Order: sequence, then structure tokens, then C-alpha cells
Amino acid sequence: MPELPEVETMCRGVSVIVGSTITGAHRPRCHLKPIAVWPRIDVFRRRVMGRRIQAVDRIGKRVSLRLDSGAAVVFEPRMTGLVLLADPPDQEHLRFRLTLDGVPAAELLFWDRRGLGSVRLAAPQQWDRLYGPDRLGPDALTIRLDQLHERLSSSRRPIKVALLDQRLVAGIGNLYASEILNVAGIHPACSCDALSQVAWYRLHEAMLLVLTEAIRYEGSTLADGTYRNVLNDPGSYQNHHRVYDRAGLRCGSCSHGIIQRIVQAQRSTFFCPNCQTAAPDR
Repeated sequence: MPELPEVETMCRGVSVIVGSTITGAHRPRCHLKPIAVWPRIDVFRRRVMGRRIQAVDRIGKRVSLRLDSGAAVVFEPRMTGLVLLADPPDQEHLRFRLTLDGVPAAELLFWDRRGLGSVRLAAPQQWDRLYGPDRLGPDALTIRLDQLHERLSSSRRPIKVALLDQRLVAGIGNLYASEILNVAGIHPACSCDALSQVAWYRLHEAMLLVLTEAIRYEGSTLADGTYRNVLNDPGSYQNHHRVYDRAGLRCGSCSHGIIQRIVQAQRSTFFCPNCQTAAPDR
């Protein structure tokens, strides 16, 4: 968390800064363990000063600001990072600031409660090494059915675990993997190589449906309240979760099964034993 829908919401929210000029880059004074920033801040500042922001893109679970120099400023939120235009939840966890000129937003902020996120200025010659196809798979919003099948179907890993591998498909995390598999009617422990062609079709359709729906609701703000959009407002997709964090409650898809929680790859998985059977060709 944040995953693809939350980061896509961030990108859409900060798109108003396209066309602005960067006038400064700062690391606010913070007594907490600092986040990773590459290169060091004085070099970073020198390379971005006076540069125009040409585009805002999402790279998997990252926000990328494309500059007129060909470089990109890449924010990786990891567990609790937020890209904001104003009003951070507090000043204590404010980690990075870009000051801007030329648009209504005067600054772009990176706030991170746990401090696991990062900010990187990526030169054009570094892009493929850092974010190219050897590091990230096709985006979960645009991956084709044949690509999904080709990249995952030979794996013996459980389908839920494989969906979290960013090298195979980019953008899906723990929350949305559970939701997608519920909509697809696939048991999370099913081995990838045991899924039928019909199951792969259902999975692909469910992936697009759930992610698009979550973006429409501006992502999920969970009980800890950490995730916020760029104006520091909560998302609302948590009100539409079918299985995630709902163990012991009725399934939001079939309304009959009682949601169970299991642990896979040290992560919680939520599923409905009634509508997510182990038989992949049902």
C-alpha cells in the first residue's frame, strides 16, 4: 500500500503541475531516519533547477515527473508514502519538497510516515536499468490476456503470490490481488500452471474491472488512515471491498460464503471458500 489505484490517483491529482518549472528541491529538517534520495540533495537540486515538467506518468507503483532534460523525478511511496500538493497530515513526516513556478500549485510534497519510500532523479541512460522490462512487467491496467498467460502460466507458485511479483505484472499489491481473485472466482492457493484458459480469461477481466473501479473511488484508505489523495482527502474504495480485511464476514460477491484469512508469502490473503473454489475450470 499504496498500490496501482492509489498511485494512479496521485498521478492524476498532480497532473496540474505539468508545464511548471522547478525552482527548488529540499529535504525538510526531520529527526527521523531519512528516506533514500538519489543523488544527494545538492546534486539533485542542481540538476532539476529551472527544468520544466513535461508529463506526469505512473510506473507500476511509482509516480514519475518527466523533465525537459530527459530525466525523471521518480517517487516510490512503498508502504506509507504520499505525493501531495498541499496540507500534509503532519510536518514531522514531511520528507521532500519541490518548489514550483508557473502553475496554481506552488509545491509538490512527499510525505512518508514509515520512511520506507524513496525519491530518485533518473537520467535517461538509467531508465531501462531501473524501470525497464527486466525490472518491471507490463502494467496491470494495460497488460493483454496473452501477455498475462505467457508470463504467469508456467509458474508453479500460487496465483496470489505470482500476482505480487512486479517483474511479471506491475502495479498489483496484496490488497488488490485478493480482490481480483475473488471477482475472478479463483482460489488464491491455486497453482498458476493449474489454471485453465477460462480461468485466465476471468482473471484478466477481473483485474481490469477491480483496478478501474478502485481508481474511480480514488483508492482505498484503510483503518490506519494513512493513504490520502493529493489534496489530503481519503479514498473511498474501502467501502466497496469484497473480501480484503473482512475475515469472518459474508463475501461481497456471492453473499453466502464467510470470508477466510490465510497467510501466503508472509502476507495476509482474504478469500471466499464458497465462490473461490480450488477447481480452476469451474
